[in-house]
Amino acid sequence: MHPEHTGHAPAVRAPEVHHPTPITPAMAPLMPVQPHAVPAVASVVLPDGRVVTGYAVTPMQPEPLAAKPAVSRTAVNVALAGVGFLAACGGLLMLTAFVTALAALVTQLITLAAVIFGGWIAVQIFTGRDHSKSGTTVNIRKAVIKRNKFYG
Repeated sequence: MHPEHTGHAPAVRAPEVHHPTPITPAMAPLMPVQPHAVPAVASVVLPDGRVVTGYAVTPMQPEPLAAKPAVSRTAVNVALAGVGFLAACGGLLMLTAFVTALAALVTQLITLAAVIFGGWIAVQIFTGRDHSKSGTTVNIRKAVIKRNKFYG
């Protein structure tokens, strides 16, 4: 139950006080300023007549970005790989064409040799020989063989 409903006064709590811890500023080491590096003091007269004096601050120039190449290295590498692949494919295509042509040449030479040799054999078979011009004459007569003895 809430203390107001019970008739008792709520207990008063003592306020909590927080004391911040002071931070000591870090002192940057002072660099000696060269006389030629001291900026010039500028005074500006405002429209209402007040004069404002201060150092002229040159605006910060952003660091120049490194010039990026027009084409990325990855694109160049992919293009070179494609050129190499095409060169290899072209070479393989030429090699395949050469092997095919060589096989066709060997086939034609074998066919030509078979035709020439077959023609020579045919000429030898079908050419009629003149027996009067041949060097060996064989006369076949009736021969009688009696008791393993030849009588001719």
